[in-house]
Amino acid sequence: MAASTPVIAIDGPTASGKGTVAGLVAEKLGWHYLDSGAIYRVLALSAMKRGVDLANEAGVAELGRNLNVEFSAGKVWLDGDDVSLDLRREETGNAASKIAALPAVREALLARQRAFCAAPGLVSDGRDMGSVVFPQSFLKIFLTASAEARAERRYKQLIAKGLPANIEDLLRDLMERDARDASRAVAPLRPCEDAVLLDTTAMSIDQAVLFVLDLVAKRGSGSSGQVV
Repeated sequence: MAASTPVIAIDGPTASGKGTVAGLVAEKLGWHYLDSGAIYRVLALSAMKRGVDLANEAGVAELGRNLNVEFSAGKVWLDGDDVSLDLRREETGNAASKIAALPAVREALLARQRAFCAAPGLVSDGRDMGSVVFPQSFLKIFLTASAEARAERRYKQLIAKGLPANIEDLLRDLMERDARDASRAVAPLRPCEDAVLLDTTAMSIDQAVLFVLDLVAKRGSGSSGQVV
């Protein structure tokens, strides 16, 4: 990872829209994109498929160090199988939140995430991108929205994919996940001191993307890969 490679770190709670925003910003800039949450979801799915207890920190971490995952053509592959749809299931998301609280698991996946940083630049989203994985990021965003707005967004996403969903259950799960992410001992979910707060409750995706791109332009990085 070159020290001069610019990174935009977008952190925030689940279903805040950070993944969609980060992906579009990366596309506009012509940069690489890292969905760190997908890596944790893949690992959680692998553990469940292999019958590894999610509370078995050493066992899950070992899986993480040897994870056979590939991101290509807009899909995610685990051990050669397309698991893109499985990753969107609430069961997988909840499992990912649980293993993400395990220090050994986070350490096992740290180098894998940092390997995504390459010229001309990287846009990464997650929960500790700016604080732990890429603390050198020239721009850090903490993207959030009300729990109710996030539950509604997730409900629409799941229904559109043909997956079962109940908005009351989603809201409860989101609030429980928020509490778990914020209270974990390692890399708890919270804004970095130097992060820009972006509340998307009343914003469209396009408005949020333009907000981030405007910040990039003002800070002088643009798509040239030069950090100022």
